[in-house]
Amino acid sequence: MNQILMIVMAAGAVLGGADRILGNRFGLGEQFERGFQLLGPMALSMAGMICLTPVLADALGRVVVPVYRLMGVDPAMFGSLLAIDMGGYQLAKELAADPLAGSYAGLVVSAIFGCTLVFTIPVGMGMIPRADRGFFARGIMLGLAAMPVGLIIGGVLCGLSLTACLHQNLPVFALALLLGLGLWRIPERMVKGFCLLAEGIRAVITAGLVLAAVESLTGWNPVGGMAPIGEAMGVVSSIGVVMLGSLPVAELLRRALERPFARLGGRLGVSPQSLTGMLVSLATPLPALSAYHDMDPRGKAAVGAFLVSGASLLAAHMGFAASTEPELLLPLIAGKLGGALSGAALALWVDRRQEVYPHSSNTG
Repeated sequence: MNQILMIVMAAGAVLGGADRILGNRFGLGEQFERGFQLLGPMALSMAGMICLTPVLADALGRVVVPVYRLMGVDPAMFGSLLAIDMGGYQLAKELAADPLAGSYAGLVVSAIFGCTLVFTIPVGMGMIPRADRGFFARGIMLGLAAMPVGLIIGGVLCGLSLTACLHQNLPVFALALLLGLGLWRIPERMVKGFCLLAEGIRAVITAGLVLAAVESLTGWNPVGGMAPIGEAMGVVSSIGVVMLGSLPVAELLRRALERPFARLGGRLGVSPQSLTGMLVSLATPLPALSAYHDMDPRGKAAVGAFLVSGASLLAAHMGFAASTEPELLLPLIAGKLGGALSGAALALWVDRRQEVYPHSSNTG
């Protein structure tokens, strides 16, 4: 299965590269180029944290490891609080008592919960108009409620038992519950809190990048034990190579499903823009968030729920898994898709049972 997926990515790179040579006649060359253009932003968001991970693991391990062991949970699960491509994987692997738990936490859980915590919520709340934030918060809450489906699917495919999946995710479930309650009761304060969290993580990543760059250029670093910047950039480059093929493939998939999605939207009672937003978000959630005001109320909640597990699957997350542990591509894909589809289905089901929406001056 993994080899088939890599062949598909290679075929996408060939099609994208050929179209670029032909002058981007079919729009695939543009996606091919975008794979390289994203190297810079990815390096800015990843490299510093990857370099700092050994230091953070040593410092946090003194507190995190005893607490998590007291709960009977592998300390690797603490790493899942960061996104897979923002140091979550490296931190989980550094803290892991069991290598399998480290891989599961760093790839599957980080790509679902960590990404939601440090990227989807703060970025989404910042991009979406204030009038539509109630729909988005509602969707995030329902997506978090459906998230265990994706975590269990991914964990079982990784080789964990159902009981082990549930037990290892106890801290994640507890934090998700608090997060959902906060979005329900004090949404405005939660928005401010997540914005501050995003700024804090950004500052730490930038500091790590600066320290690693100084060490690379001069050999001096006041913070010992950091990973070399060349190692971090190697991870980023490996992801970029996969994205050369994954982005053209995602574009072909979007075109192939455009008409079926229009028909499906009519049956589900949501606009085609909402279903297209879900599909596009599998590559990157930014277009869906920027077009959020054009969606219908049902679709807005469903898209928010879908993003919790589905965001960035076909681009950064698949690329990261393929460059680190390609044998876990299937658990990652199945877990994120299972959670995303469950979240969207739950949002639509709840909507049909209770036709109540947060107040909005713009319902699309």
